[in-house]
Order: sequence, then structure tokens, then C-alpha cells
Amino acid sequence: MKMSREQFEEAVADALDAVPGELLDMLDNVVFLVEDEPESGEELLGLYEGVPRTERTWGDLGLPDRITVFQGPTLRMCTSVEQVRHEVTVTVVHEIAHHFGIDDERLHALGWA
Repeated sequence: MKMSREQFEEAVADALDAVPGELLDMLDNVVFLVEDEPESGEELLGLYEGVPRTERTWGDLGLPDRITVFQGPTLRMCTSVEQVRHEVTVTVVHEIAHHFGIDDERLHALGWA
């Protein structure tokens, strides 16, 4: 699947627009990024880096948490623009859930894995 960086970033922006405003308002000190590939070499679609809100202490304030959506792995697993947009939406919701302390097991049970 081929998609320009601009088109992919637009899909991420659309996914963020689809998240209820009340939930976005609860995000605390988080930046969203788009990268080509994960540094680990894994086929990750997204990555949350930070301290979940449920585990934070006063000492954890400082640099923002990062939610990164990876273009390369997403495009390799998808065969259509519609599928890319769906996977990006699932990835954005999944990584936002990690910010709120929801683990992968619970996300799988909820259908957001």
C-alpha cells in the first residue's frame, strides 16, 4: 500500500478528530507524532511512551508523554486507504487508552487491539 506522509498524517488527524472531545480534554501533557518506522525494528503500528495517568506521581511531571503512529508497518499490513484509516483509528484509540492506564489485555477484550 502506498500513501504519502501528508495523507497518512491526515488519517491520524481524522482519527484524533473522531475521539470524543471530552476524552481529548482529559489527555494530560501528551504529544502525537508520526514516524516512518519504530526504532526497535518491531512491526508496531503505534507506541505510547510515558507514565500512565493512573501511575503518575508529582515527580513524573515534565516532558510530555508521546504517542507515535508508525506509517511503514501500518501501510505494509493494509491493502486499501479505508483499511489504513481504520487501523490508524484503532491505533490512536489504543495508545490513548494506554495513557489512561488501560493495558493490552483489557484493550483486546474491548476490541481495540
